[in-house]
Amino acid sequence: MSVDSAVLRDKLNPPTPSIYLESKRDAFSPVLLQFCTDPKNPVTVIRGLAGSLRLNLGLFSTKSLVEANSEHAVEVRTQVQQPADENWNPAGSAQTWPCESSRSHTTIAKYAQYQASSFQESLQQKPVGKIIKFGTNIDLSDPKRWKPQLQELLKLPAFMRVSSSDNMLSHVGHTILGMNTVQLYMKVPGSRTPGHQENNNFCSVNINIGPGDCEWFAVHEHYWETISDFCEKHGVDYLTGSWWPVLEDLYQANVPVYRFIQRPGDLVWINAGTVHWVQAVGWCNNIAWNVGPLNSYQYQLALERFEWNEVKKVKSIVPMIHVSWNVARTIKITDPNTYKMIRHCLLQSMKHIQILRDQLVAAGKKICYQARVKDEPAYYCNECDVEVFNLLFVTSENSSRKMYVVHCEDCVRRRSSTLSGVVMLEQYRMEDHNQISCTLSSCSRANLHFSPVFVFIFHFLFVVFCFD
Repeated sequence: MSVDSAVLRDKLNPPTPSIYLESKRDAFSPVLLQFCTDPKNPVTVIRGLAGSLRLNLGLFSTKSLVEANSEHAVEVRTQVQQPADENWNPAGSAQTWPCESSRSHTTIAKYAQYQASSFQESLQQKPVGKIIKFGTNIDLSDPKRWKPQLQELLKLPAFMRVSSSDNMLSHVGHTILGMNTVQLYMKVPGSRTPGHQENNNFCSVNINIGPGDCEWFAVHEHYWETISDFCEKHGVDYLTGSWWPVLEDLYQANVPVYRFIQRPGDLVWINAGTVHWVQAVGWCNNIAWNVGPLNSYQYQLALERFEWNEVKKVKSIVPMIHVSWNVARTIKITDPNTYKMIRHCLLQSMKHIQILRDQLVAAGKKICYQARVKDEPAYYCNECDVEVFNLLFVTSENSSRKMYVVHCEDCVRRRSSTLSGVVMLEQYRMEDHNQISCTLSSCSRANLHFSPVFVFIFHFLFVVFCFD
């Protein structure tokens, strides 16, 4: 390798941004939040977090999990064990991008037995190309069943917690498993989480429980399209497929790759949009969830992926229009750029609703009001998976079982251009908006703080619907 090549390769293997915490004060310093959410840092390894916060990670050990809920469901991915920087085709003749695995299910108790027997076997032999099982997507959302575990995570700084006021995912209004709830992963050496960006480009938090290490690879969001092109070239879908990047392909395309080891007690913060893939070095458990810090970088990337998903006919796990309205109602937004973006999103939403509503009324269609109820999920079109907000087009798919299905306008009109047999539901009354606007005006005189976006939108609604 020439000197120039060596210099280039060093640039393509940049040092991973890392912070070493020595005390609880360090963990709660605003500097940590600023560092983790800085768009220049695609990933941050926070070392010493568990020690500085006195986190009892033993609550997430295999032994504790078996004692807490031995029959709990575990999704299993059967994979071929291979070196972390290699991904061979089934014939073993060349490295490739597709990374396939078969899916099955078991229980925590049974996987724990497998984890233990795998360790015992390793003391006797070390086969190459061994078939392994990775325990993934274990749901820890139930607050009763996992009370000690979830309470322990309240020791984390607010911006890292599963739920906090400035976390957009805490304003969804319903559960999105693995995003605004905790998921657990039980691993043996070689267990792989293939390459991906998080759903809707949200940030993520991952803590290694141990006792073994994990090896991580990460690429800045700037290069996601390059990686998407490689996936397409190798016949695997970037958004929905399973793939493991060939490092040499990335280096030849001048894509810098962060590569690092996550030790027990280390927290990995994946910034908005970062592409990453992970392999277990030893026997370990990990816990992970997503967070949505309310800053312009996160919001912009979330909305961009929301729109790209719509183009690619892929469901956005986070209903961004619904979330944007909820955030505007409940959070005081102080950052001007974030404020402008959310305001633009809500105005576009209102414009779409108003035009659609006017068209339906002009065509003599009846719109029935049906208010949202607590914990009611956001709606998606049953056919194209696009988010459907406020105005729902509902059909009965099976009259005997009373199955009602929501559609978007485009899909429902393809079924019936006259909307025959379609019920139009509206989830937010315009009169209610006007009432809230008046309430806000009186409350503001009492020096109470409300989101400026919230105030703006409802004053906007008041003008539109009082003078239309």
